Amino acid sequence: MSDADDITRLTAFSLGADGPAIRPAPVERAWMDATPQGFAYRCLPLAIANAWGWELLNPAGFTAVWTGDEAPAGVVVTPDDPAAAVPAVGHFGSGILTFHVPWLFRTAPEVALMVQGPVNRPKDAIAGLQGLVETGWSPFGFTMNWRFTRTDTPVRFEAGEPFAAIVPVLPALVEAMRPEIRPIASEPETERAHAAFVAGRSAFIEALGDEGSLERRAGWQKDYFRGRTPDGNAAGGPHRTKLKLAPFVRRDG
Repeated sequence: MSDADDITRLTAFSLGADGPAIRPAPVERAWMDATPQGFAYRCLPLAIANAWGWELLNPAGFTAVWTGDEAPAGVVVTPDDPAAAVPAVGHFGSGILTFHVPWLFRTAPEVALMVQGPVNRPKDAIAGLQGLVETGWSPFGFTMNWRFTRTDTPVRFEAGEPFAAIVPVLPALVEAMRPEIRPIASEPETERAHAAFVAGRSAFIEALGDEGSLERRAGWQKDYFRGRTPDGNAAGGPHRTKLKLAPFVRRDG
């Protein structure tokens, strides 16, 4: 198998000057740290998603605002350092802030990159837009775009703040999925396990009202986090409590 066909291939070609720094997305989020006792991290699907993919970091701080004008000039970007290059501009109009990404990404032919805003990093007055890029063949670069949701509201992008995330996906797998809707009774084992979950969850919530209960001291159920079913059996498939993505490594050729 050639390097070009390796499904694990993910290459960022530099286009002259270095592009923005790229890092594996960390699990930590400031807003989750600020929740009481960090309880937001107890939601394993949320924490796993935080680390899903790689983040591109903003090279220089700036403030952007949309005046409401639909022309590109309606997005006004003010860099912290007037002498520095501006990382983002109002390129398309319609209240869209555009980051140019000076990397050319390449994957195996069957793999594409979902380009999106950083996962679980909400920003007030602006939202990241998603794009699917066929990086298995495309020699074209791409942009990361955000759309303002309110006018006349300054939005900050700090230096070192992630402005985009890239996530490898398999479009053919999505197309091959066979969606269907069935009554849960058609799969008795799944119905039994779900019923046990519902009953256990109801009992746990009721017991939270008792200050001396084990449930009150535990504070949360951990079956999903531990990868076990309501009856205590191990998960029937792969279970992860964290992701460990490799960083980009520089090579000369």
